Amino acid sequence: MKSILKDLKGSWILFFHYLKWPIVLGLPILYFDLDYERNIIMYILWVYCFYLVIVSLYGIYKDRGKPKGCSGGGCGR
Repeated sequence: MKSILKDLKGSWILFFHYLKWPIVLGLPILYFDLDYERNIIMYILWVYCFYLVIVSLYGIYKDRGKPKGCSGGGCGR
């Protein structure tokens, strides 16, 4: 049972890693330009992907000033 849950978790991580940007950018285009039918599940998926995008951008912003290859606590910061 644990291996099945690990496999599911890994597949969800990969799914959202590669599809968060197309969902965040594409769903409003589908709704507003192409008159796609509204769906609560897609709204929830969009909000979750938007959260993942914000977290990703924050991580990039936070690591912006650190020297490359410096992941430990002894790098002078």
